[in-house]
Amino acid sequence: MTGADRTAKLPRMRTRTAPAAGRPLDRTTRSYLLNGQPVAAPALPPGLHVVATPIGNLRDVTLRALEVLAAADLIACEDTRITRKLVDHYGIATPLTPYHDHNAAEARPKLIARLAAGAAIALVSDAGTPLVSDPGFKLVRAAREAGLSVTTLPGASAVLAALTVAGLPTDRFFFEGFLPAKEGQRRSRIAELARIPATLVLFETGPRLAGALADLAAGLGPREGAICRELTKLYEEVRSGDLATLARDAAGAAEPRGEIILVIAPPDPQAAAGDAADLDALLRRALERVSVKDAVGEVAAVTGRPRREVYQRALALAKAR
Repeated sequence: MTGADRTAKLPRMRTRTAPAAGRPLDRTTRSYLLNGQPVAAPALPPGLHVVATPIGNLRDVTLRALEVLAAADLIACEDTRITRKLVDHYGIATPLTPYHDHNAAEARPKLIARLAAGAAIALVSDAGTPLVSDPGFKLVRAAREAGLSVTTLPGASAVLAALTVAGLPTDRFFFEGFLPAKEGQRRSRIAELARIPATLVLFETGPRLAGALADLAAGLGPREGAICRELTKLYEEVRSGDLATLARDAAGAAEPRGEIILVIAPPDPQAAAGDAADLDALLRRALERVSVKDAVGEVAAVTGRPRREVYQRALALAKAR
């Protein structure tokens, strides 16, 4: 946390214990700290409130989010240690409860029961907008199926933050999340992504970055890309270039730390059409001489295209013959 993020020492506040299902809810005035001064939080209606939180800089939280977090009966979060930093920073005493991939099946019915009893529950992720790469959508779906109120509080999003700073087309984009960890599965997935006519947005980690970039450069060809690291934080960094250059630089550099988002330009429509025509021509000539299997091997070796993609096209051409 930078010096600008620190507020004056927060006064000691009473910790509230969330009421069990069926018990009366405490609707007394609750507050949060803004610039070191207590601010009363308006009463919050019952229901599930989906709250976006900062992706790094704690000052990126909205005033409405602070009001809801302070007034809620309970905050459901991925990691209580991470959310604790945010609520402590703003002097919010609302109790926290974990809700993540490993306990969601057990925790969800309990949260729905609390909501049905009239509680106001805030749902947050570790950073950014909930339901993006976390199990929150199942809780939202369960609440809606039970006829309970669900409200969204928009705010910070790592996906949108990376798109706005990468300098690549934003009119159409496809959010992939994390690529598969295993090399073979990753390359197969990249071959599928190559056909999507939109800017790609992916999450990645420092230990996997060099390998992922190498596979992306091989599978997507000469596209522009951007590595967005630690957005909104003290060591924010955005590096742009073609994928091959980014992959080469990553292979020779120290392992990067922090949150990483990759933004990759969409395919060139004219180049894609030309590549498809060339691929078909090569396959037709090969199929006149050898079997489908051998033709796929030859063309994949010559073009560097994923074998799976070449095989699917070869089957289509063989049937047409």
